[in-house]
Amino acid sequence: MKLKKELPYLCFILPAFLVYTVLMLYPMLQAVGLSFTDWKGVTFENLHFVGLKNYLDVFSDKQIIISITNTVVYAIAVPIAVTILAIPLSVALNSKMKTSNIQRAAFFFPSVPSALVLGFLWSYIMSPLDYGLLNRMVTGLGFDPVLWLADPKMAMVSVIVVTVWSQLGWHACIYLAQLQSVSEDLYEAARIDGANTLQLFFRITVPQLKPAMVTSVMLLMISSLKVFDLPFALTGGGPGYATTMISQVIIQRGFVDKMYGRSMAAAIVFFLFVAFITAIQQKAGAEKE
Repeated sequence: MKLKKELPYLCFILPAFLVYTVLMLYPMLQAVGLSFTDWKGVTFENLHFVGLKNYLDVFSDKQIIISITNTVVYAIAVPIAVTILAIPLSVALNSKMKTSNIQRAAFFFPSVPSALVLGFLWSYIMSPLDYGLLNRMVTGLGFDPVLWLADPKMAMVSVIVVTVWSQLGWHACIYLAQLQSVSEDLYEAARIDGANTLQLFFRITVPQLKPAMVTSVMLLMISSLKVFDLPFALTGGGPGYATTMISQVIIQRGFVDKMYGRSMAAAIVFFLFVAFITAIQQKAGAEKE
Protein backbone atom coordinates (compact mmCIF):
# COMPACT_ATOMS: atom_id res chain seq x y z
CA MET A 1 0.00 0.00 0.00
CA LYS A 2 2.80 2.38 0.91
CA LEU A 3 4.69 1.55 -2.30
CA LYS A 4 1.56 2.16 -4.38
CA LYS A 5 1.15 5.56 -2.74
CA GLU A 6 4.76 6.53 -3.43
CA LEU A 7 4.85 5.11 -6.98
CA PRO A 8 4.00 8.42 -8.75
CA TYR A 9 6.87 10.15 -6.94
CA LEU A 10 9.25 7.32 -7.82
CA CYS A 11 8.28 7.68 -11.49
CA PHE A 12 9.37 11.32 -11.38
CA ILE A 13 12.72 10.32 -9.86
CA LEU A 14 13.32 7.42 -12.27
CA PRO A 15 14.52 9.44 -15.34
CA ALA A 16 17.09 11.33 -13.26
CA PHE A 17 18.21 8.08 -11.62
CA LEU A 18 18.67 6.41 -15.02
CA VAL A 19 20.72 9.35 -16.30
CA TYR A 20 22.83 9.28 -13.14
CA THR A 21 23.34 5.52 -13.46
CA VAL A 22 24.41 5.70 -17.11
CA LEU A 23 26.61 8.79 -16.86
CA MET A 24 28.00 8.46 -13.33
CA LEU A 25 27.46 5.18 -11.52
CA TYR A 26 28.34 2.77 -14.35
CA PRO A 27 31.58 4.59 -15.35
CA MET A 28 32.63 4.70 -11.69
CA LEU A 29 32.08 0.95 -11.25
CA GLN A 30 33.87 0.30 -14.54
CA ALA A 31 36.81 2.44 -13.38
CA VAL A 32 37.07 0.39 -10.18
CA GLY A 33 37.22 -2.81 -12.21
CA LEU A 34 39.76 -1.50 -14.72
CA SER A 35 42.00 -0.18 -11.94
CA PHE A 36 42.96 -3.82 -11.29
CA THR A 37 44.07 -4.34 -14.91
CA ASP A 38 46.80 -3.17 -17.29
CA TRP A 39 44.28 -1.62 -19.71
CA LYS A 40 45.96 0.58 -22.33
CA GLY A 41 42.77 2.12 -23.68
CA VAL A 42 40.72 1.92 -26.93
CA THR A 43 40.20 -1.85 -26.95
CA PHE A 44 39.79 -4.51 -24.28
CA GLU A 45 41.97 -7.02 -26.13
CA ASN A 46 45.08 -8.26 -24.29
CA LEU A 47 43.58 -7.08 -21.00
CA HIS A 48 45.27 -8.66 -17.99
CA PHE A 49 44.38 -8.69 -14.31
CA VAL A 50 47.28 -7.28 -12.27
CA GLY A 51 45.74 -7.23 -8.80
CA LEU A 52 46.90 -4.40 -6.54
CA LYS A 53 49.92 -3.51 -8.69
CA ASN A 54 48.41 -0.22 -9.91
CA TYR A 55 47.58 0.83 -6.36
CA LEU A 56 51.10 0.00 -5.18
CA ASP A 57 52.51 1.94 -8.14
CA VAL A 58 50.42 4.96 -7.13
CA PHE A 59 52.21 5.18 -3.79
CA SER A 60 55.64 4.72 -5.42
CA ASP A 61 55.04 7.22 -8.25
CA LYS A 62 57.05 10.34 -7.35
CA GLN A 63 54.96 12.66 -9.52
CA ILE A 64 51.70 11.44 -7.97
CA ILE A 65 53.06 11.91 -4.42
CA ILE A 66 54.26 15.45 -5.24
CA SER A 67 50.95 16.31 -6.91
CA ILE A 68 48.95 15.06 -3.92
CA THR A 69 51.13 17.18 -1.62
CA ASN A 70 50.61 20.23 -3.85
CA THR A 71 46.86 19.62 -3.94
CA VAL A 72 46.61 19.31 -0.15
CA VAL A 73 48.64 22.51 0.37
CA TYR A 74 46.45 24.32 -2.15
CA ALA A 75 43.24 22.95 -0.59
CA ILE A 76 44.31 24.17 2.86
CA ALA A 77 45.66 27.57 1.84
CA VAL A 78 42.77 28.67 -0.39
CA PRO A 79 39.89 28.16 2.12
CA ILE A 80 41.88 29.80 4.92
CA ALA A 81 42.84 32.84 2.83
CA VAL A 82 39.38 33.29 1.31
CA THR A 83 37.65 32.97 4.69
CA ILE A 84 39.97 35.47 6.39
CA LEU A 85 39.39 38.02 3.62
CA ALA A 86 35.75 37.31 2.71
CA ILE A 87 34.25 37.88 6.17
CA PRO A 88 35.57 41.46 6.60
CA LEU A 89 34.72 42.15 2.96
CA SER A 90 31.13 41.00 3.50
CA VAL A 91 30.86 43.37 6.47
CA ALA A 92 32.12 46.22 4.29
CA LEU A 93 29.69 45.30 1.48
CA ASN A 94 26.83 45.28 3.98
CA SER A 95 27.10 49.05 4.34
CA LYS A 96 24.24 51.37 3.42
CA MET A 97 26.25 53.40 0.90
CA LYS A 98 24.61 54.33 -2.40
CA THR A 99 27.38 52.56 -4.32
CA SER A 100 27.08 49.29 -2.37
CA ASN A 101 25.42 47.44 -5.27
CA ILE A 102 28.18 48.54 -7.65
CA GLN A 103 30.81 47.43 -5.14
CA ARG A 104 29.17 44.02 -4.75
CA ALA A 105 29.05 43.55 -8.52
CA ALA A 106 32.70 44.60 -8.88
CA PHE A 107 33.90 42.09 -6.28
CA PHE A 108 31.64 39.32 -7.62
CA PHE A 109 32.73 39.78 -11.26
CA PRO A 110 36.04 37.80 -11.06
CA SER A 111 34.06 34.64 -10.30
CA VAL A 112 32.04 34.96 -13.53
CA PRO A 113 34.65 34.13 -16.25
CA SER A 114 35.83 30.54 -16.57
CA ALA A 115 38.95 29.52 -14.67
CA LEU A 116 40.76 28.86 -17.96
CA VAL A 117 40.15 32.42 -19.13
CA LEU A 118 41.36 33.81 -15.81
CA GLY A 119 44.39 31.54 -15.89
CA PHE A 120 45.49 32.66 -19.34
CA LEU A 121 44.81 36.30 -18.45
CA TRP A 122 46.93 36.15 -15.31
CA SER A 123 49.68 34.22 -17.10
CA TYR A 124 50.17 37.33 -19.24
CA ILE A 125 49.91 39.69 -16.27
CA MET A 126 52.49 37.66 -14.30
CA SER A 127 54.72 36.89 -17.27
CA PRO A 128 58.46 37.18 -16.49
CA LEU A 129 58.96 38.69 -19.94
CA ASP A 130 58.85 42.40 -20.76
CA TYR A 131 55.12 42.45 -21.51
CA GLY A 132 54.16 41.18 -18.04
CA LEU A 133 52.13 43.95 -16.38
CA LEU A 134 53.25 43.15 -12.83
CA ASN A 135 56.94 43.11 -13.75
CA ARG A 136 56.57 46.37 -15.64
CA MET A 137 55.27 47.92 -12.44
CA VAL A 138 58.03 46.29 -10.36
CA THR A 139 60.83 47.42 -12.68
CA GLY A 140 59.23 50.85 -12.95
CA LEU A 141 59.70 51.20 -9.20
CA GLY A 142 63.39 50.35 -9.57
CA PHE A 143 63.28 46.70 -8.46
CA ASP A 144 64.40 43.55 -10.28
CA PRO A 145 61.65 41.61 -12.09
CA VAL A 146 60.04 38.79 -10.11
CA LEU A 147 59.68 35.30 -11.60
CA TRP A 148 56.06 34.94 -10.47
CA LEU A 149 55.37 31.76 -12.42
CA ALA A 150 58.91 30.59 -13.27
CA ASP A 151 60.28 30.30 -9.73
CA PRO A 152 59.20 27.05 -7.99
CA LYS A 153 58.88 28.89 -4.67
CA MET A 154 56.73 31.68 -6.13
CA ALA A 155 54.64 29.66 -8.57
CA MET A 156 52.36 27.98 -6.01
CA VAL A 157 51.96 31.26 -4.12
CA SER A 158 50.95 32.97 -7.37
CA VAL A 159 48.41 30.25 -8.18
CA ILE A 160 46.90 30.55 -4.69
CA VAL A 161 46.73 34.36 -4.94
CA VAL A 162 44.92 34.23 -8.29
CA THR A 163 42.50 31.61 -6.95
CA VAL A 164 41.74 33.70 -3.86
CA TRP A 165 41.20 36.78 -6.04
CA SER A 166 38.74 34.89 -8.27
CA GLN A 167 36.78 33.28 -5.40
CA LEU A 168 36.78 36.13 -2.89
CA GLY A 169 33.76 38.06 -4.17
CA TRP A 170 31.54 35.01 -4.57
CA HIS A 171 32.19 33.76 -1.04
CA ALA A 172 31.86 37.28 0.36
CA CYS A 173 28.34 37.23 -1.11
CA ILE A 174 27.64 33.95 0.73
CA TYR A 175 28.63 35.61 4.00
CA LEU A 176 26.73 38.75 3.04
CA ALA A 177 23.50 36.79 2.58
CA GLN A 178 23.91 35.32 6.07
CA LEU A 179 24.92 38.68 7.52
CA GLN A 180 21.75 40.36 6.26
CA SER A 181 19.68 37.90 8.30
CA VAL A 182 21.36 38.92 11.57
CA SER A 183 19.07 41.06 13.71
CA GLU A 184 20.24 44.63 14.28
CA ASP A 185 18.90 44.34 17.84
CA LEU A 186 21.93 42.20 18.76
CA TYR A 187 24.29 45.00 17.78
CA GLU A 188 22.19 47.67 19.49
CA ALA A 189 22.11 45.70 22.75
CA ALA A 190 25.88 45.17 22.60
CA ARG A 191 26.52 48.87 21.95
CA ILE A 192 24.40 49.78 24.96
CA ASP A 193 26.60 47.44 27.03
CA GLY A 194 29.66 49.34 25.79
CA ALA A 195 30.98 46.95 23.13
CA ASN A 196 33.43 48.45 20.63
CA THR A 197 33.71 47.68 16.91
CA LEU A 198 36.13 44.77 17.32
CA GLN A 199 34.00 43.20 20.05
CA LEU A 200 30.91 43.50 17.86
CA PHE A 201 32.78 41.78 15.02
CA PHE A 202 34.25 38.88 17.00
CA ARG A 203 31.43 38.38 19.54
CA ILE A 204 28.39 38.82 17.26
CA THR A 205 29.26 38.91 13.55
CA VAL A 206 31.64 35.95 13.36
CA PRO A 207 29.50 33.56 15.50
CA GLN A 208 26.41 34.45 13.46
CA LEU A 209 28.30 33.64 10.26
CA LYS A 210 29.21 30.07 11.28
CA PRO A 211 26.54 28.36 9.10
CA ALA A 212 27.74 30.31 6.06
CA MET A 213 31.34 29.56 7.03
CA VAL A 214 30.70 25.80 7.03
CA THR A 215 29.14 26.01 3.56
CA SER A 216 31.85 28.29 2.18
CA VAL A 217 34.78 26.27 3.51
CA MET A 218 33.27 23.00 2.29
CA LEU A 219 32.72 24.39 -1.23
CA LEU A 220 36.23 25.84 -1.32
CA MET A 221 37.90 22.68 -0.07
CA ILE A 222 36.07 20.35 -2.46
CA SER A 223 36.69 22.60 -5.47
CA SER A 224 40.35 23.01 -4.45
CA LEU A 225 40.91 19.27 -4.11
CA LYS A 226 39.64 18.58 -7.64
CA VAL A 227 41.11 21.73 -9.26
CA PHE A 228 42.70 21.41 -12.69
CA ASP A 229 41.94 24.31 -15.00
CA LEU A 230 43.32 27.41 -13.24
CA PRO A 231 46.77 26.02 -12.25
CA PHE A 232 47.11 24.32 -15.64
CA ALA A 233 46.29 27.53 -17.53
CA LEU A 234 48.64 29.57 -15.35
CA THR A 235 51.71 27.35 -15.21
CA GLY A 236 50.97 24.08 -16.99
CA GLY A 237 51.88 22.38 -13.71
CA GLY A 238 55.40 23.81 -13.68
CA PRO A 239 58.05 24.82 -13.16
CA GLY A 240 58.97 21.18 -12.73
CA TYR A 241 56.16 19.73 -10.63
CA ALA A 242 55.82 22.82 -8.40
CA THR A 243 52.14 23.43 -9.23
CA THR A 244 51.12 20.03 -10.59
CA MET A 245 47.79 18.92 -9.11
CA ILE A 246 46.58 15.34 -8.75
CA SER A 247 43.84 15.84 -11.35
CA GLN A 248 46.48 16.79 -13.93
CA VAL A 249 48.55 13.68 -13.19
CA ILE A 250 45.48 11.44 -13.42
CA ILE A 251 44.69 12.85 -16.87
CA GLN A 252 48.34 12.61 -17.94
CA ARG A 253 48.71 8.98 -16.83
CA GLY A 254 45.59 8.01 -18.74
CA PHE A 255 45.46 10.06 -21.94
CA VAL A 256 49.18 10.80 -22.46
CA ASP A 257 51.02 7.83 -20.95
CA LYS A 258 48.24 5.33 -21.83
CA MET A 259 48.45 3.86 -18.31
CA TYR A 260 44.72 3.82 -17.72
CA GLY A 261 44.86 1.25 -14.94
CA ARG A 262 47.23 3.36 -12.85
CA SER A 263 45.29 6.51 -13.73
CA MET A 264 42.05 4.99 -12.45
CA ALA A 265 43.77 3.62 -9.34
CA ALA A 266 45.09 7.12 -8.56
CA ALA A 267 41.63 8.59 -9.14
CA ILE A 268 40.00 6.06 -6.80
CA VAL A 269 42.61 6.60 -4.07
CA PHE A 270 42.12 10.33 -4.25
CA PHE A 271 38.32 9.95 -4.37
CA LEU A 272 38.44 8.01 -1.11
CA PHE A 273 40.71 10.67 0.40
CA VAL A 274 38.32 13.48 -0.62
CA ALA A 275 35.32 11.51 0.69
CA PHE A 276 37.12 11.02 4.01
CA ILE A 277 37.95 14.74 4.31
CA THR A 278 34.38 15.71 3.37
CA ALA A 279 32.89 13.33 5.96
CA ILE A 280 35.13 14.78 8.69
CA GLN A 281 34.22 18.31 7.68
CA GLN A 282 30.49 17.58 7.66
CA LYS A 283 30.71 15.92 11.07
CA ALA A 284 32.65 18.88 12.47
CA GLY A 285 30.12 21.30 11.01
CA ALA A 286 27.21 19.33 12.49
CA GLU A 287 28.84 19.31 15.93
CA LYS A 288 29.40 23.09 15.80
CA GLU A 289 25.76 23.67 14.91
